Amino acid sequence: MSKFLNIINDISRLHHRAAFSDLPQRIAAKDSVFQTLARERYTCRKFKNTKLSDVEISHILEAGRLAPSAKNAQPVHVWVARSDEALEKIGQTSKSIYGAPVVLIVGCKPEDAWVRELDGKNEAEVDAAIAATYMMLEATALELGSVWVGSFDPAKVHELFPETSGWDIVCLLPVGHPDMEPGPNHAKRKAKEEFATEL
Repeated sequence: MSKFLNIINDISRLHHRAAFSDLPQRIAAKDSVFQTLARERYTCRKFKNTKLSDVEISHILEAGRLAPSAKNAQPVHVWVARSDEALEKIGQTSKSIYGAPVVLIVGCKPEDAWVRELDGKNEAEVDAAIAATYMMLEATALELGSVWVGSFDPAKVHELFPETSGWDIVCLLPVGHPDMEPGPNHAKRKAKEEFATEL
């Protein structure tokens, strides 16, 4: 390589290093795409009477399908309640559906999950919670609202939806077009010093 090309190459490397030398500061100065998404998600307790498209539902389910699980066991299943009949039934299991046009029933099967040998901790519910969280965040990315519902009657779910038999129901996830703004408690978070401790 000629002396001239060597000089150009050196200048290019210096410029490249200089361009990225302040990268940590630049990253710290603004939220990541994920942090923006996490801030935008809020508990939605009022939905518009607007149906979701097949594409929207497919995107949300795909996010849950891609969610990680312990040992990749994937002991999770999701049932989509969106017909008038299914929504009427799901309304009998919980008072917290808020008129959503779609309710996802998230279940797990402990016998299919990874179990920690040291103390017998079964990770099925954790895996289902991760999948449900991924679906909530995907709904937010699609500018939809969602709410994690833990107040429901699991026995009634099994009675009205026999397809769920043999699965532990972890949560209901109403999803739809939001008809409300975030509530006053949405932005309230513990200080970082309370939330995390460096060891």
